[in-house]
Amino acid sequence: MKCAITCYPTFGGSGAVATELAIALADRGHCVHVVSSERPFRLDRWRSNLYFHGVEPGAYPLFRHEQYVLPLTNKLIALVEEEGIEVIHSHYAIPHAQAAWMAREVLREERGIDVRLACTLHGTDITLVGRQHSYYELTRFTIAKQDLLTAPSQFLAHDTQQAFHIPEQRVEVIPNFVDTQRFSPTDDASEARSALCPDDAYLLVHVSNFRPVKNIDHVIKSFAVVAGAHPAILALVGEGPEIERAERMVHELGIRDHVRFLGREEQVQRILQAADVMLLPSQTESFGLAALEAMACGCPVLAYRVGGLPEVIEDGVSGILCPYGEDVCLGTIALELLSDRPRLQAMRHAAIQRAQGFSREKVVHRYEQALLQLCQQ
Repeated sequence: MKCAITCYPTFGGSGAVATELAIALADRGHCVHVVSSERPFRLDRWRSNLYFHGVEPGAYPLFRHEQYVLPLTNKLIALVEEEGIEVIHSHYAIPHAQAAWMAREVLREERGIDVRLACTLHGTDITLVGRQHSYYELTRFTIAKQDLLTAPSQFLAHDTQQAFHIPEQRVEVIPNFVDTQRFSPTDDASEARSALCPDDAYLLVHVSNFRPVKNIDHVIKSFAVVAGAHPAILALVGEGPEIERAERMVHELGIRDHVRFLGREEQVQRILQAADVMLLPSQTESFGLAALEAMACGCPVLAYRVGGLPEVIEDGVSGILCPYGEDVCLGTIALELLSDRPRLQAMRHAAIQRAQGFSREKVVHRYEQALLQLCQQ
């Protein structure tokens, strides 16, 4: 199979899933071309049958903003013509599904070439951005034109069906996955832990793209409850627009010495292996890839009961889910769990076991079969 995968390159779930899928499909012998505005942050392993194509946004004094959709469309047209691409797999509908559809229309009309379209929805492309008036109609139209439409959770599949009037049978649920070789527990996390916190301190972690939907203020307020009762360190991993706000908050609360801003971290698994728990009080999560990767490392996740998270975290078993908005409650629960080491250890084991059900091998096989079937139609 010859496949083009187009995605965002930034620190976040959609780009991570797309890149890991590209690598996994290449490992299975398929020819995969990754297309993005820059090299995705997880595209750090190369194969002879795995390629990256950068798309340079168009700029001209007449344009108020850089143009990306048209250069992306042209790149996809060229790849289908020159490389014999059989399927274009878009990750995050806006603008990738639109560019893929336009590319196919040009290829059909001008070249007499057909190509299959697949799109994996990732969350805010449906729950937030896609519902905006300025995006809605084209988003609805182009996702309906996909030959294969997938979502990582029942929650997002249902939300897509309701918001965009997509028939229930059109959205196939294929969960996100984790590389359990890379994200796995270790008996030797002492070096990473000692670099982050004193021996007697609890180590909490938050990993995200620091956008408003991640509720970074809830992360910090929850952590402040813990730090007020016991020595503790909060490791913040990632980059995004809410970083400056987070920095202001920790100064205002007087906990700056207890918070580590680690930025974009390629080896995030080393931090997850060392951490005691993850805080993930998002407004919504279509699935929660960061949660799954933490669980695979033996780091239980404390989160709000929102979106697709209940499909990943077994409340009270492999993590804890709280009612939305109760950040102080989340902090109190974190403190109770951290002070009960036998319960924490049992939850660590349960989290690892739960993550095995979302292993790369199991889930990539489902993607592979769906894409192969598409190519044969």
